[in-house]
Amino acid sequence: MKIVVAGSGGVGGYFGARLARAGEEVTFVARGAHLQAIREHGMRIRSAVDGEWSVQARATETLDGHEAADVVLMCVKSYDTEAAAELIRPVVAAHTVIISLQNGVDNEGKLARLYGEERVLGGVAYIFSNIEAPGVIAHHQLGRIVFGRSDGQASDQATAFADACKRAGIAAEISPDIRKTLWEKYVFLVALAGTTALTRLPVGFIREVPETRKLWELQIDELLALAEADGVALDTEVKARCIRLLESLAPGNYSSLYQDLTNGKRLELDAFHGYATRLGQTLAVRTPTLFAVYGALRPYLDGTPKLG
Repeated sequence: MKIVVAGSGGVGGYFGARLARAGEEVTFVARGAHLQAIREHGMRIRSAVDGEWSVQARATETLDGHEAADVVLMCVKSYDTEAAAELIRPVVAAHTVIISLQNGVDNEGKLARLYGEERVLGGVAYIFSNIEAPGVIAHHQLGRIVFGRSDGQASDQATAFADACKRAGIAAEISPDIRKTLWEKYVFLVALAGTTALTRLPVGFIREVPETRKLWELQIDELLALAEADGVALDTEVKARCIRLLESLAPGNYSSLYQDLTNGKRLELDAFHGYATRLGQTLAVRTPTLFAVYGALRPYLDGTPKLG
């Protein structure tokens, strides 16, 4: 299977490397020192789950002149969706499917406006991983993918990709209601990302400090109210599952939002708390906690703020 990974960071780098190691024809799209390191040494994975290993695969900055892909894994940051959608155009053919494994709940719509709903699958990656150094992905915990079409219909391409994931040792599942699946992750991710970034502390502190845990929980409650108002059919056990997931995480885990904040990088804040607060205004749902977190982090949206 010809697979293009657009965005070769913690998510794309890890899953792409596993697929390449299993024999799939993977092309990583990367830039700068990360691209150079992959070309020279392959993609190296340092995993707390299955040890350290590396794999050789094609790596490129542009896709002009490349063969059409069977699957494009869209793994770029949410603010780069439109730019990446244009970058992948040379490898998108009639049979190509684009699977978004991005954070947020509105990336699929952006891609569908360019390529049509029938080609775009929403996806959720359950994983804690990040770029540790150029060409090196640190994998801390989890490693599962859930994906599917917005209309709930199965497709040959989706089934073929699920089979490729199985061969690669990746737990993959096709969802009959991907919008619900996206929102279930969004609820947990936004609350955890906002709390770890705002406090600059890992999961262990979020769990153990009562007031900080309450900050996390208030965000969960507001996000669940938004989902209900937006017609997303989340079940009554979502909050309980969020609590169980919080309890199951390694105490030293952070969110990607925290990682970007501390490294002075641009934040996905608008896809997280920004989108939620705007949706709250549209649907007349109060989101005071989400707005407070958004307001506190907003000066860092484009990196470390500077006066003057």
